[in-house]
Amino acid sequence: MATRLCRTQQLYSCLFTLRQLSCGASSKFPQFSTSKCFQKTVNSSESVNKMGAHNGPSLGDFLRAAQPAAQAADNVSESDDYLGAHLFQGNSRSVYIETYGCQMNVNDTEIVRSILKQSGFVNSTSIEKADVVLAMTCAIREGAEDKIWRRMHYFKALKKRRGKRHPLKIGLLGCMAERLKHKIIDQEQMVDVVCGPDAYKDLPRLLVVTSSSNQAAVNVQLSLEETYADVVPVRLNSDSPSAFVSIMRGCDNMCTYCIVPFTRGRERSRPLTSIVNEINILSEQGCKEVTLLGQNVNSYRDLSSEEHISSPTQLSAGFKTVYKPKTGGRRFAELLEAVALVNPEMRIRFTSPHPKDFPDEVLGAITAYPNICKQIHLPAQSGNSSVLEAMGRGYTREAYLELVEHVRKAIPGVALSSDFIAGFCGETEEAHKDTLSLMDTVKYNFAYCFPYSMRQKTRAYHRLEDNVPKEVKMKRHEELHATFRKHAEVRHMAQVGEKHLILVEGESKRSSLDLAGRNDANTKAVFPNEPIPYGSENGVEKISAKPGDYVVVELTSATSLGFKGKALYRTSLQEFEEHQKTEHGFSHACL
Repeated sequence: MATRLCRTQQLYSCLFTLRQLSCGASSKFPQFSTSKCFQKTVNSSESVNKMGAHNGPSLGDFLRAAQPAAQAADNVSESDDYLGAHLFQGNSRSVYIETYGCQMNVNDTEIVRSILKQSGFVNSTSIEKADVVLAMTCAIREGAEDKIWRRMHYFKALKKRRGKRHPLKIGLLGCMAERLKHKIIDQEQMVDVVCGPDAYKDLPRLLVVTSSSNQAAVNVQLSLEETYADVVPVRLNSDSPSAFVSIMRGCDNMCTYCIVPFTRGRERSRPLTSIVNEINILSEQGCKEVTLLGQNVNSYRDLSSEEHISSPTQLSAGFKTVYKPKTGGRRFAELLEAVALVNPEMRIRFTSPHPKDFPDEVLGAITAYPNICKQIHLPAQSGNSSVLEAMGRGYTREAYLELVEHVRKAIPGVALSSDFIAGFCGETEEAHKDTLSLMDTVKYNFAYCFPYSMRQKTRAYHRLEDNVPKEVKMKRHEELHATFRKHAEVRHMAQVGEKHLILVEGESKRSSLDLAGRNDANTKAVFPNEPIPYGSENGVEKISAKPGDYVVVELTSATSLGFKGKALYRTSLQEFEEHQKTEHGFSHACL
């Protein structure tokens, strides 16, 4: 059967090549699925015969002409429908995946693992023994791409050492695959498969095609519809108490520095019901924390149901967008409420949002549910209004600070984090000082700071000049980082002596004698792994906490990045909330 299947795959490769040629596609890469013949990304639910040319003989005509050979290969019928997913099986070939970049890439890796598993590929934990090596890539900054290029050279050397006795196929997935497809294939000739963020369902076919033809197979078509709502991800660490759930893809904001709209396409959201179903599954598996993911997560707008509001989207006061208000859809506040109700013992986080999409309904949902973490990421990028305008952010320094004040009034004790770019096009020393003063005003719990890296395709690349010297960017970056850490340390030191609810993640990286976890504000806490009771009553049997347990920890010391403490007792999220209300007269769920 395996031999017949292989022959059928080879026949399919020949048919696919002929159909591409009949479309006028390049003969250099017969499997290059971004030719003009392909108007959509191929979905797993689509038959392959829908991908062909509109002129010339049909695939059915070719099959009938070649029927004796086809029947000898696998007893195929005259119907074109047999060219489906069953042909693109991995036959237990092992796949090793390396993941770079953001949390969305982690989730994409889990989606890819699920798709390949369904097609008969198996996961490999060893790059030396794998039949296929895939790199899930990031294109957001130049440094990330440089790291991946170096890794690809290693993959290429490994493939050469393998030779024909144990052939190795190399694939590049994700944002870098979409951005640099021609360089990767034409100039570097490093990889066998290039697959963009919206084409993962086509990956089994690409791997089969490149294996049967020894030519590059590429699909980097972006989609207006693909959300992978029908794919249940295979978690990278099934023992972890935390998981990521993608709720939307793409971005419409068009910030001038950002390449995401060009590598991941336009915004589209998963149906709310599919998200709730996935979180239900995670809850049944014992997951205690879910992070909702999206490039602009709080612009979520589910258009799949007729039962949705028809009013236009509401922006935060003083904010604007490059696009007109969008009408219809089930919004982010409704989604937050729905996922919070799945399991009151499961923490809910979300990232990465845009400050423009925080209407009062969202803030109200965060306040109303104890298991929605009182921690909000508010990417500022700069504290200077002129730089913000050049970035295309849609707000001024004053509007951002008004939003911060409004959020803190709506959610007492909220933990705020942010993103900052050092040395953007035209940033003066005075503008940089404005950013430092913004950090002094807000005093973030955490901040991600990066020196600016110009990316091709972005509006900044075409319209602005990258005129801040590299050494100046690095100096300003270091100053931003030092300023954030200064304020974070003061904020954390003020909390020493408090009792925080910590979700245990596992052993500390520095010592197996300690456990580590995070509080509601997403700040790490480390404490001795000692037997503790359940509840605050004395005389209760004491056992050691395990990953997924909630532990009340009294903080004993702090740094800018986290806490050390002493574990008091195990409890539940709801019990801790009730205890805080009783003891203090108000909720300390933000701890």
